[in-house]
Amino acid sequence: MPFSHHSHSGEFCGHAANTLAEVVEHAVQRRKMSTFALTEHCPRGDDDLYPEEAAQHNAASLAALFDAFIVEAVRLQQQVHAASSAPGAAQCEILIGFEAEWIRPAASTAIAQKLLAQHGGTIDFFIGSVHHVGTVPIDFDRALYERARRMCGGSDAALFAAYFDAQLEMLEALRPRVVGHFDLIRLFADAPDEDLRAAAGGALWPKVLRNLSAARGMGALLELNTSALRKGLAQPYPRLEICRAWMAIGGQFVLSDDSHGIAQDVADTSRPKAARFNLQLPQLESRLSLAVPPPKAAVWDAQNCKTPVDRDKADDE
Repeated sequence: MPFSHHSHSGEFCGHAANTLAEVVEHAVQRRKMSTFALTEHCPRGDDDLYPEEAAQHNAASLAALFDAFIVEAVRLQQQVHAASSAPGAAQCEILIGFEAEWIRPAASTAIAQKLLAQHGGTIDFFIGSVHHVGTVPIDFDRALYERARRMCGGSDAALFAAYFDAQLEMLEALRPRVVGHFDLIRLFADAPDEDLRAAAGGALWPKVLRNLSAARGMGALLELNTSALRKGLAQPYPRLEICRAWMAIGGQFVLSDDSHGIAQDVADTSRPKAARFNLQLPQLESRLSLAVPPPKAAVWDAQNCKTPVDRDKADDE
């Protein structure tokens, strides 16, 4: 059965579609998901609103919207789990989380800490993502990507380097359980499908390996995010060479579709691109963590944004 650890809805995300209830119903009833995570974006400051948000939101209203998301997510989680107990009913584990941002380090850290302090008993995990370099979005559209590139000196290589440096800062500060779309920076690049081992004359690969090592050291999971395929890239996030490097150091994955509404189907390994990609990772199945630890199996340190500690690890201490 399919599963996804990254999703959005139009009810709580301005660039998505459908209500959260519709998204959950589609995942459970139509797609027969076994695990589905609700991971709306965390609130952001007034200076960091997306274009579609600026006309109707500010920092306070985004914070209120996130609180409303948690209330609705809990309601739907309870509804689905109660229905799953009926004989012959669809079995689906609903996880609740959020996608953390890394825009302005101090503010981004404070927001993540606040959400964990307020909702730590409800949130199963959060995704640590980088969507900005120098406070400029790098995956929203080509124009903003080019603006970020100019700020870094005008080359993709320099922008990629700044992105991976920002990602390391995010990892060290937030210590997320799941690392979101590791190489998202590729989306609007001039050569989005270039092997990162060779990109910029090999100068970027040490940064990739450095970040993978940092993520592995804190026990994070890497999401294998298929949204890259529907956006026209040849491989998911992260690329094959990154997946292999991650597996070589014992890293594990979660599967994600990063859907922004029911029209964007969940991760489907039967699709030609995904199937070809997976054939090159013969050990992938054994590396997939089907679900992150549920709340009772994790210990949160909201003050320091420490990663959850699995129950079995806690028992060993």
